[in-house]
Amino acid sequence: MSLTTPGPSTGLRDGTSVPSLPVVQPRDFPTNRGGLCQKGWTSAAVLGTSDRIVTPLVRGASGDLEPTSWDVALDLVASRLGAIAAEHGPEAVAVFGGGGLTNEKAYALGKFARTVLRTPNIDYNGRFCMASAAAGMNRSFGVDRGLPFPLADLGGAQAVLLLGSNVAETMPPAVQHLAGARAAGGLVVVDPRRSATARLAEDPGSGQPAEGVHLAPVPGTDLAVLLGLLHVVLAEGLADRAYLEERTTGFDDVARSVAAWWPERVESVSGVPAADLRRVARLLAAAAPVHGGSGAYVLTGRGVEQSTQGTATVTASINLALALGLPGRIGSGYGAITGQGNGQGGREHGQKADQLPGYRKIDDPAAREHVAAVWGVDPETLPGPGLPAVQLLNSLGARSDEASRKGGPVRPRALLVHGSNLVVSAPNASNVIDRLKSLDLLVVCDFVPSETALLADVVLPVTQWAEEEGTMTSLEGRVIRRRAAVAAPGEARSELWILAELARRLGAPESLAFSTDPAVVFDELARASAGGPADYSGLSHARLDADEASSGPGLFWPVPAIPSAGSGTQVATADPLQHPGTPRLFLDRFATPDGRARMVAVDHVGPSDDVRPGAPFYLVTGRVLQHYQSGAQTHRVAELERLVAEPYVELHPVLGFRIGVPDGARVRLTSSRGRVEATARWTDAVRPDTVFMPFHWSGIGSVNQVTTDATDPISGMPEFKVCAVDVSVVEPDTSVVEPVETRTGLDKLDQRGPLAQRGPIQKELST
Repeated sequence: MSLTTPGPSTGLRDGTSVPSLPVVQPRDFPTNRGGLCQKGWTSAAVLGTSDRIVTPLVRGASGDLEPTSWDVALDLVASRLGAIAAEHGPEAVAVFGGGGLTNEKAYALGKFARTVLRTPNIDYNGRFCMASAAAGMNRSFGVDRGLPFPLADLGGAQAVLLLGSNVAETMPPAVQHLAGARAAGGLVVVDPRRSATARLAEDPGSGQPAEGVHLAPVPGTDLAVLLGLLHVVLAEGLADRAYLEERTTGFDDVARSVAAWWPERVESVSGVPAADLRRVARLLAAAAPVHGGSGAYVLTGRGVEQSTQGTATVTASINLALALGLPGRIGSGYGAITGQGNGQGGREHGQKADQLPGYRKIDDPAAREHVAAVWGVDPETLPGPGLPAVQLLNSLGARSDEASRKGGPVRPRALLVHGSNLVVSAPNASNVIDRLKSLDLLVVCDFVPSETALLADVVLPVTQWAEEEGTMTSLEGRVIRRRAAVAAPGEARSELWILAELARRLGAPESLAFSTDPAVVFDELARASAGGPADYSGLSHARLDADEASSGPGLFWPVPAIPSAGSGTQVATADPLQHPGTPRLFLDRFATPDGRARMVAVDHVGPSDDVRPGAPFYLVTGRVLQHYQSGAQTHRVAELERLVAEPYVELHPVLGFRIGVPDGARVRLTSSRGRVEATARWTDAVRPDTVFMPFHWSGIGSVNQVTTDATDPISGMPEFKVCAVDVSVVEPDTSVVEPVETRTGLDKLDQRGPLAQRGPIQKELST
């Protein structure tokens, strides 16, 4: 999108003037081609929301969050962090980042955690989003870039297999790139629901007679479906044998493993008819270049990745694509559809528990030495890998039995949160709320009073997307400039400034520079990434600006710097002799030591929380078109809130009749972790054994109160997408009293609901 002349000015409830809001206009960009979804069109409204946080807040002696100055707030945070680390060790301080932070802020956050705080305990909400895809791609290809090709390449495909992604609602402008596959009858959507995207497979549009395929497996059995598809490809001689011989390893083990997954067995496990499995396998093979097709893609999304077998499911998707000879060929391939705004860049530069900038592994001695040299520190002082998100959250705070466990691991007693609303977005959310409440110090950087901010001891107001400079990296690895269009209101500051101020107060040496200039931070990021898988060393703000000004093709990582002739100096300018970037990976070799893709045998086990007596129905979760993530932003846009104002539960009419839940009734979902309530909606778009609930609400309508925090053993991703629940009508005389609604704003900061019960911290100022 682009922003033009600001509109009328607005004001906040406390009388603070808000700069005039910009007008959002579509931009003709390769990924969206001028298209915007409802969230994009209305995004400027969030900039002027009336409950914007514009001054630091500290929880005072009354127990309420009270306005204060930046000096008071930062002095308090620094003194408490220093005291906690001195008493319990640096591991007692933890950091939780977000996939919406710019590359510069994600980089600075990781650097701050490892050099100033010296804690290994940093992770981010991308662990809830892309971790399984990243683990699978790294294992098979040697590198993780969501789409190893430009998104627009999908337009020429004859077939697209889309698993666990409802792009028609989550990324509507991307749908136009599926037009070719739809017209050819080659769009295959795997989803337990008949989602808006699944309906695209049934209706090719433009009066075309061809139809695609919608497979609706039992929730949690997508892996079995993939194993069955590969079985058919191999059994019917449809694989690209020359490609497998030349470009892969591990094929024999995979072939033996899928021999046990013949279509009829898959049907008995997944409910997908054997005939449909054979049809889809043949359709994909016909589109593969080896059989004269114009190209095919296998794409995965959160629906199959947010699972205890998410990495295995991604691996099976890659195995299928490799068997058909797709990755590394123009017009074909495998890719994972990134979920957050900077979901790709956010995991490349150091806010992930096991990584350093440039997508380097933190336990690699060479990587540690390189990054430490850029930072000007001894590599031995850098901590090792930390805990992935779910384990980190479960470890927070003092426990009653900790004194009896002397010599055990240090539990984090303080947490800094940047760009995440954990109270709503984390699995098994009731447990997370308890852990947050048990902390000695909770500091949240946010721009609205999110549910997590309302639990904090200190809230620091930060800038939003239209108020800051920086870069983002798209799902296809394209590095994109973000530019400030309006001034930030009140005393809101960038995290770059906050981290620099905290580093100074915590005694960081001047040599450990924390610049507040995004261009300078990017230049340092580029040097730190040099030689890594995600190499940005040939990039700078100036080069990105010049490419855009000249209507260039865009710059996709890796973009290594090229030494200047005769000097050995690496430069990053608009010099046409510089590296042009890498729009398409794997054309010549994969990023593995031998250049071959690794095929890895995997097997289907099923969900960790399967249906059983007392919890006989599957619950699947997802998004709606109008809202995003925890809803902290979109619930503040009147137009979006009016369209979908409350949480709901979709269930099939057959199920509704059978268990006595009428359409429109108040319904309760109960799992072994908690219960939620919402309005029932009858629809034939969901399986009769399954209910669907979106995850954008808090309080009694927060579906993550019932989701499981069981995780994938490789990626650490929680199994958001499927668990077992009971479903019942809420009778009027047994209704659960809803907690104080915490997303309505600063006008409710003084109401002491269950999510706001924190002890005073203002007393620390006098100690």
